[in-house]
Parts: sequence; structure tokens; C-alpha cells
Amino acid sequence: MISTPDPWWPTALLAVVLFSDAIMSVRPPMFIQRCLDGVRFPRDWWWALVVVKLLAAAGLAAGLRYEGVGVTTNVAVIAYFLCAAYAHYRARFLKQEFWLNCLGMLALSTAALFLSHTSAL
Repeated sequence: MISTPDPWWPTALLAVVLFSDAIMSVRPPMFIQRCLDGVRFPRDWWWALVVVKLLAAAGLAAGLRYEGVGVTTNVAVIAYFLCAAYAHYRARFLKQEFWLNCLGMLALSTAALFLSHTSAL
């Protein structure tokens, strides 16, 4: 079924932010490096985060046309950032990067879900 989320802009905003984050993560700036090093994520696997973020952005973009895809992708993005928050907690890396990057993205993805898809839930 073709159905645009109402309103559509929170989903689009989250897709743009995740796409931008993925592009930045190709050659991560220092604040992303500190974040990944702080949770002891292996540098050999940093590329996987780029792929996950690009796929999430694509899923959210597809969700602008197919609502079930958008809801599913949005829930997966929330799960991703919950796992990231847990990794920060386990590593005891609760510095500025945790509060701004991790919890900020968790808040944005949660807000996008509730603003755009509450009727689908």
C-alpha cells in the first residue's frame, strides 16, 4: 500500500541526518573518532557503520512512499541507537559525545517515529 507518513518531514529529516552522518563517517571527524574509540569499537569495523547508516537513510526515504518500510526502518534506527547507548554505558564512556551524538540521535529518531507514524503503530 502506498501511503505517505503524515507529517512526512520528520522522517525526511531523520533520513537526511543519517545520510549526512554516514558521509561524515567515511572520514570521521575527531568527535566521531572519539566516540567510536571511547566505546572501543574496532577501527576495522567502522565501515560497517557507514553501510548501516546509508541503508537506514535509504529505508527512511523509501518509507516516505511506503509507510510500512518507514515504520520498520525507524524502529530499527531506534534499536541501533539504543545499542549504541548501551555500548557507551558498558564502556563507561559517558562524555559529551554520548550526550550529544548518541542520545541526541536516539531522541531525534524516537521523535520522528512518534510524529510521523503514530497512526501506523
